[in-house]
Amino acid sequence: MPDLPRQEDIDELMRALGADPGKAAAPAPEKPAPLPAEPVSPPPRSESGLDFLSDVDVNVRIELGTARMHVQDVLKLGSGSVVPLESLVGDPVNVFVNDRLVARGEVLVVNENFAVRITEVIPLPKSEK
Repeated sequence: MPDLPRQEDIDELMRALGADPGKAAAPAPEKPAPLPAEPVSPPPRSESGLDFLSDVDVNVRIELGTARMHVQDVLKLGSGSVVPLESLVGDPVNVFVNDRLVARGEVLVVNENFAVRITEVIPLPKSEK
């Protein structure tokens, strides 16, 4: 059975993704709650471990390649248009989370859907650790 992640690791991940670790835990109450007469233990965590992160929004972008085009050429694009990219078939694709490069991978077709297999995780720069 794999070890559950530590809270410190989750907080570091949330900071790396640009989210406020305290913000995902619980929404701020509208008015202050009365203090309990005796200490209250925290609610038990769910068995799956990371369910409390399910409502955290992150933007994920997969960059297949880039192309330079004039605006007039972009306006001519329509359904079925082909845009040549400045990358080759088989080149790794970049995976961005909240506009930060976090991984590289390869494009796959799984059950007639496109998917990305992560092949390399990009470490955080030393200044952000």
